[in-house]
Amino acid sequence: MTAFSLADLEKIIAERARSGDPESWTAKLVSAGMDKAAKKLGEEAVETVIAAVRGDREGLVSESADLLYHWLVVLAVAGVPLDEVLAELERRTSRSGIAEKASRSRD
Repeated sequence: MTAFSLADLEKIIAERARSGDPESWTAKLVSAGMDKAAKKLGEEAVETVIAAVRGDREGLVSESADLLYHWLVVLAVAGVPLDEVLAELERRTSRSGIAEKASRSRD
C-alpha cells in the first residue's frame, strides 16, 4: 500500500494553486472560483456513481481519484482544511451512525 495520503494531495493542491502556472489545471481551477470547482466536483461524483453501478472497477478507481482531487480543490477554494473534515468524521464515530444521523435530522 502506498504512503501517499489525502493530506499529501491537499499540500500539492495548495502549492499548485499558489503557483499561478498557466499549465496547471489546479491553478486554473482554483482561479476560476467556487462555481467551476464545485461543478467539476459534481461531474466527478456522477461519473464515480456511474462506474460503481456498472461494476467498472477500473473506472471506479479512476473516477474516485478524480472525485477526491476535486473535493480537495473545493475545500481549498472554500478555505476549509482537510483536518476540519477529518475532525468532524472523528466526532461522528463516537456514536452509532443511526444516532448521529438522527441528531442532524431537521424533519
